Order: sequence, then C-alpha cells, then structure tokens
Amino acid sequence: MARIFISPSKYVQGPGELAKLGDYVKTYGTHALVVISAGGLRRSGDVISASMGAAGVALTYDNFNGECSQAEIDRLVGVYREAGTDVVVGVGGGKIFDTAKAVAAAVDAPVVIVPTIAATDAPCSALSVIYTDEGQFKEYQFFKQNPNLVLMDTDVIAKSPVRLTVSGMGDALATYFEARACMRSDATTCAGGHVTSAAMALARLCYETLMSDGLKAKLALEAGACTESVEKIIEANTLLSGLGFESAGLAGAHAIHNGMTAMPETHAYYHGEKVAFGTLTQLVLEDADELYEVLDFCVEVGLPVTFAQLGVEDASYERVLEVARLACAPSDTLGNMPFEVTPEKVAAAMLAADAYGRAALAE
Repeated sequence: MARIFISPSKYVQGPGELAKLGDYVKTYGTHALVVISAGGLRRSGDVISASMGAAGVALTYDNFNGECSQAEIDRLVGVYREAGTDVVVGVGGGKIFDTAKAVAAAVDAPVVIVPTIAATDAPCSALSVIYTDEGQFKEYQFFKQNPNLVLMDTDVIAKSPVRLTVSGMGDALATYFEARACMRSDATTCAGGHVTSAAMALARLCYETLMSDGLKAKLALEAGACTESVEKIIEANTLLSGLGFESAGLAGAHAIHNGMTAMPETHAYYHGEKVAFGTLTQLVLEDADELYEVLDFCVEVGLPVTFAQLGVEDASYERVLEVARLACAPSDTLGNMPFEVTPEKVAAAMLAADAYGRAALAE
C-alpha cells in the first residue's frame, strides 16, 4: 500500500484576517452559505457581512443547531440548494466545521473553514465526526478532498475563552502518540495509506511545540496577550495536529474519547479534554516512557486527568468496561495499536490513568 499525505489547499493564520474573508471566498464562489451559531453571528456577523459585501459575494446565514448529526447535515443541504448558494463557509468551532464539510461534500461544493477558536484539529481534515442527535458518537464520514481554505484570525481566537485553547492542546496532545502507534503497526491512516515521514515529522513537532510553548501560551492568553507562543500553539492545535492525525493516523486516544461519549455526564466537557484523558490511557496501555511528562503537562495547563474532572462520579469497573467495549469496536481505531487490545485491558488502563491523575493532583 502507498504512503499518502493530504492537506487543505491553503492555510492562512494571522491577526485581522477575518476582515479579508470575502476576498478569499470569492475565489471559490459568488454566493456563500455561512453556517454559524447565533452567538457567533452576534460577535462576528458585522465583520463577515462587510467583508463579503466589499468583495461582491452574496451570503445566506444559517444558525447551526449545536450537533453534527446526519439530520442537521441533511437540513443544511436543503438550505444550500434552496438558497442557490455555491460555496459553504463554516464559522465557529469543531462541530460547525464538521457539519460544513459534510454539507459541502454532499453537494460537491468548495468549503472554507473559519475557526473562531483553536479547540480541535478538525478544521484541516477531509473527514467529519458524526454524532447522534443526542450527542453520542456514531461514525466517521470521509470526503474526497480537504477544505479549500482554512482561515485563522489570531486576534479573534486570542479573545476566546482560554479553556478552549487549552482543550485544543488536549486534542493535539494525542497526535504524536497515535501517529507513532500507527507507524509501529503499519496501520492504514485516515488518508487511506501508510504513514509518511513528513506526517511523522509534523506530529512530532506538534508534541514538541506543546511541551515548549503550551504553558507560556496559556499564561499569555490569561493576560489578554497574543504572543509568539500563542501563535505557535494555535498552529500546533490546528495545522500540525490536523495534518499529523489525518496523514499519520488515529489509534487509542480518540477511540477512548469516542467510547466515553456513552457516559452522558462527559457531554458537558470539550472534545480535547476527553482526548487528553484518552491519551493518558493510551500511554498506560503502552507503558510509555512519556506518561509522566504528559501527566505533568496536563496538570500544569489544566487538562482533566481523572474521571472526576470529567464529571464522572460513578467510575465503577462495570461502567468503565462498557466504555472500553465501545472504544474497541471494529469500526473505531484501537485496532491500530501495535499489539492486541481487549476491552478488559482498556478498562484497566483507564482506571490506572485515573489513579495516576489523582496522585498527581494530590502532590
């Protein structure tokens, strides 16, 4: 099987870039369907409308309903066709991006992704994570191409809640370790081939950037400052993690996250917060040398390291084993680990990760 590397056609990151959105979008179409939340429209609608108007791009706004479900994708496909739009623009967070990508794929239209947060690595990928209407993981949908453009306005992102950027660090934290597992097992990646050296280099750089700049970026954001460390972490959370996970592969951390969606109390927590705990669990499964370095990093920046920090009060073996069984589903990615993984092993690793987390917090 071939080695395959995929990426968005263009990635733009810098201060004030949202005001240039219309100039970028007019390359792809003349009438944009803008998928955005009601809050996002209040915060950014004036800038978006002015930019599109100045560029001669017509636009139709539609408020996202909050869940990337098949029902919401189908609804927005109907809106796209009825409005006569010819390009999809997703503005906001991860579930909006995934919905916009799925809508664009369904109607074979270009898609522009405009994150207002740096909370996930979803913007750059050619896939979407689909949930049920109730918020439980359902499936991955894969598309024939990555987004045409990803536009990151770092002024906007730096003003978002700090917890969201920290959550993005949790998502990015898994990238290198899942990539390494896929390389060791010679797994097929999300790109449909084997791992390239380029993807592994990006995944490693993602991890190294988190370790060198993660805490500095968090402290700067808490002070209301967009520093070079903040710029590096926004890139790590979005571009490095996005290219790394997609072209180097997913393994234990994200499968464990998906299993944890069966615990309703975790739904109030962000994707990256749960992925961080999944990463600790994967490192326990591997008996990896980096376990305590990652654990210390999570505690330092405020990522969850225990069930209690994810809202789970009842972490009985029976409940955790149910999560582990879902994580080990043949359709998920735990099979990409370079050794046999059973639900019992995963449940034991989750309980051990929780114990290590409690000990670290008590220090």
